[in-house]
Amino acid sequence: MGAVHAKSLDPLPMHGRDLGVNPDDMIEVPEPEHAAKQEILENKDVVVQHVNIQGLGRTKEDLLGHEISDVFHAKNLIDVMKKAHMARQKLLRLGIFKEVEVLIDTSEGAGALPNGLDVIFEVTEVKRLTGSYNTMVGNNEGSMVLGVKLPNMLGRAEKATFQFSYGTKETSYGLSFFKPQPGCFERNLVLNLYKVTGQFPWSSLKETDRGLSAELNFPLGRSSHTVKWEGVWRELGCLARSASFAVREESGHSLKSALSHSMSVDSRNSAIFPNRGALLRINQELAGYTGGDASFLKEDFELQFNKHLFLDSVLSASLWGGMLYPLGGHSSCIADRFYLGGPTSVRGFGMYSIGPQSEGDYLGGEAYWAGGLHLYTPLPFRPGKGGFGDLFRTHFFLNAGNLCNLNYGEGPKAHLQKLAECLRWSYGAGVVLRLGNIARLELNYCVPMGVQSGDRICDGVQFGAGIRFL
Repeated sequence: MGAVHAKSLDPLPMHGRDLGVNPDDMIEVPEPEHAAKQEILENKDVVVQHVNIQGLGRTKEDLLGHEISDVFHAKNLIDVMKKAHMARQKLLRLGIFKEVEVLIDTSEGAGALPNGLDVIFEVTEVKRLTGSYNTMVGNNEGSMVLGVKLPNMLGRAEKATFQFSYGTKETSYGLSFFKPQPGCFERNLVLNLYKVTGQFPWSSLKETDRGLSAELNFPLGRSSHTVKWEGVWRELGCLARSASFAVREESGHSLKSALSHSMSVDSRNSAIFPNRGALLRINQELAGYTGGDASFLKEDFELQFNKHLFLDSVLSASLWGGMLYPLGGHSSCIADRFYLGGPTSVRGFGMYSIGPQSEGDYLGGEAYWAGGLHLYTPLPFRPGKGGFGDLFRTHFFLNAGNLCNLNYGEGPKAHLQKLAECLRWSYGAGVVLRLGNIARLELNYCVPMGVQSGDRICDGVQFGAGIRFL
C-alpha cells in the first residue's frame, strides 16, 4: 500500500501560527503499483473516509473525537497531512500519550471511494503512575522538586499530582487535581491543597501557609483568564531575634479567603528573549467578602512592548504598577503588601529593599510602580551563532520605580505626587542567559541613583535569576 507516515515529525510549537509541514520529510516512496494513484491523490481533492485510533486502554474515545475532528475537513493530500499532524500535536498536548504515530493510507474494501483516504493514529498511553525530579528557578531562588503524577486518572485527561519542593528560601508540598474540558484543553479546572513555609530575610519574617484553592482557566478571544478562590491559614513569625517591633506586631495567625481574577494578552514570540510583540497582564484580588480576617482590594498590572531594530538588536519597554486598598477599617498585612527592588525589578538595589522600613526590616508598601527600558543585542562578534551563543544576550538598561503607602483620604493628584516623590532609578549593562523558555540569569554592572535613606544598594556587580524581570 502507498502510505504517508508522520512518526518522524518533530513536535511543533504549541503557540504561534507556523504549523506548516514539509511533505518531503513525511512521504515514504510509494510502491510502484500504487504510484499512479498516489500522484492522482496529490493533485486532486480527496475525502477522508475513516479516522481510527489504535492502542487505547483506559482513555475514553469521546475525549479524542474533539482533537481529531478537523482531519475530516481536509480537501487534498497535503491538507490531510497538515491537519493530521496538528491533531497529533493536540493528542500529545493532553499529556496522556507517550507516543503518537500517524498513518495515512488509501481506502480499501466495500464502500471505498477512488479518492478516499483512511487516517490511523497509533498511540501509546503513559503509565498510570509516573515520577519526576527536577530543579526550578524562581526570583533569585532555586528549588529541588520531587513529584508523583497519576495521569489520565478517569480516562479523560484528568491528572492528580503530589509535589514536594525544597528551596533556598521556601519549602512546600501540595496535592493538585487537574481536569480539562474535552475539546478545549485551555479551559480547565484545578484544585489545590498545599502547605508552604517561606523565609523572607529582608523583612526578618517567616511565614507558613496552609490552604486550598480552586481555579478555572479559560481563553476568551485573544486573552487568557483565571478565576480563583483561595482560603489560607497564615502563620507569621520572626526569622531572627533582632526583628523589629513592627514585624513582631504582625506575628500570629490569620485567615484569608479571597476571590481573584487575572487576565493576560501575550503576542510576544518568546517569553524570555522576545524580539517583537507585547504583553498585558492584569490581576485583581478581593479578600474578606467570603470570610476570614483579611479584608482588602488589590490591583496590579504588567505591560511590556518589544521592537526589533537592526543587527538583531531589540528595544524593550516595561511598566509595572499596583495598589492595595484596605477595607472595613482593617490595616493591611505585611504578607499582602507589594515589595520592590533587586536584580529582577529595580536593579542596583537590594532584594525588596526599597520603601517603608523599620529598624532595617522592609515592611512593603500599598502602592508601587516600576518602569524599565532595555536594549538587547547579540554577544560581540557573535560567538556560537546558531547554537550555544544564541542563549546569551548583552543588554543596556535603565530602571526606575517607587514604593510607598498612600493616604486614601487624599485625591488622585496627591497619590500621583506621592508616587513620584523619592524616585529611585538605576542604569547599567550586563549579560543575560536564557534557561529554556521559562527562566533567565543576569550578571549586571549596576549604578544605583536616587538612593533614599534606608535603601539597601548593590553598587557594582549584581547577579539575578528568575522567571519575571522588569
